[in-house]
Amino acid sequence: MLTDRDTVLRKLHELRSEHRDLDTVIGRLALHPMDQLQLQRLKKRKLLLKDEISWLESRLIPDSIA
Repeated sequence: MLTDRDTVLRKLHELRSEHRDLDTVIGRLALHPMDQLQLQRLKKRKLLLKDEISWLESRLIPDSIA
């Protein structure tokens, strides 16, 4: 479990970067109907990343606010 704030921030940075990269790849694959299976896999990964990013962001909210 991530507890150190700097560790959480580093992980968030990595995940957000991967999420942006997936946007680019998904945009390119959407133009090629032959790659639909790969496109679906990447979209699923992007959704999982979004959930993980949200969870990590919630770890940064101080207990007094949450």
